[in-house]
Amino acid sequence: MGNLIPTASMPLERNPAAVYLASLSPSGRRTQKTALNAIAILLAGEKANAFNCPWGQVRYPHTAAIRSRLVELYAPATGNKMLSALRRVLREAWKLGYISAEDYQRAASVENIKSETLPIGRELSQGEISALMMACNNDRSSAGIRDATTIALLYSCGLRRAEIVGLDILDFDSSTKRFLVRGKRRKERYVYLAEGATEALTDWLHIRGDSPGPLLWPINKRGNIIERRLSTQAIYNILLKRGKEAQVNRFSPHDMRRTFVSDLLDAGADISVVSKMAGHANVQTTARYDRRPEEVKRKASLLLHVPYQRHVTSNAQTDNKG
Repeated sequence: MGNLIPTASMPLERNPAAVYLASLSPSGRRTQKTALNAIAILLAGEKANAFNCPWGQVRYPHTAAIRSRLVELYAPATGNKMLSALRRVLREAWKLGYISAEDYQRAASVENIKSETLPIGRELSQGEISALMMACNNDRSSAGIRDATTIALLYSCGLRRAEIVGLDILDFDSSTKRFLVRGKRRKERYVYLAEGATEALTDWLHIRGDSPGPLLWPINKRGNIIERRLSTQAIYNILLKRGKEAQVNRFSPHDMRRTFVSDLLDAGADISVVSKMAGHANVQTTARYDRRPEEVKRKASLLLHVPYQRHVTSNAQTDNKG
C-alpha cells in the first residue's frame, strides 16, 4: 500500500471524507471518522488522515490490501464497518469526479470479511424486566417515573440509545399510541407502545407537561427537572442504577433491544415484521438475534444418551480411608 501521498487541504464540500461524514449522525460520524483515519494511515502513512488521504487515487489493489490488513488487525464486525466506510468514501470520490465509474466499481467490489460470530450481549428474562420496573415503581419521585418510561420504551419498542434520546414530545401520536423514530442514516419508522408502556408514558407526561421539546429530560439530585435533552450516556446510567437496585446482572441498553427482538420472535411474530420494527437494514441482522434455532439444537441434544456412571464417594467412606 504505502505508495499514496497525503494531499493538500481542500474545501470540505469537495472532500470525499467530509461529504460522507456529514451524512451521518453525530455518533456514527465519530466512529467512521476513526475508521477512515486508520484506513488512511494504512494507505498513505502515519501523516495521513481521513481528510488528507487521496481517496481519488485508491484502486482495487489498494482496497484488496486494506481488506487483508483488516482481517489481521480487527474482529470481523469491526473490519466490515471499516470496509463500509471505505466504500462510501470512494462513492463520494466518484460523485465528486475524482475517480472514474469503472475504477470506483472495481475498488468497491472488495468482499466483506466472512464470519459466524454470535452477537455480543445477552437477553433479559421477564423476571429481570419485572424487577427493573419494580425498582422504578419503588422510587416515587419524578426520576422513578421517567426511568420506568425509559425502560418501557427501550424494551417494548426496541429503541437504540440515540433513538430514545432523540424523541420529541411531538413525535408521539396519542390516538394511535405510536412514536415517529429517526434511526440510523436518518431512516424514519413508526414504533407502537405495548400495554404498560402507555401507562408509564402517561404518568411521565403528567409530570413533564406538554411543552414542545425532548420527550425525556434530566432530573438533578434535588429532584428538579431540567428542560433539555438527555444524553446517550444518561440512558446507560439510568439502566446501571436501576439494575443495581433490582439486583439484575449487568446489561447494556442494546441488550434491551436484543430482548425486544428475541421475545417477539419467540412469541411468533414474523421475522420480516420484527426487522422493520427494529429498524434493521435487512432481515439477516434480525436473524442473528433469533434464539429459536438454539432451543431446537438444545432439544435435539437431549435425544442422545451418554452411558456414564458416576463414581460418588460418601463422606463416611472418605473418612475410613483416611
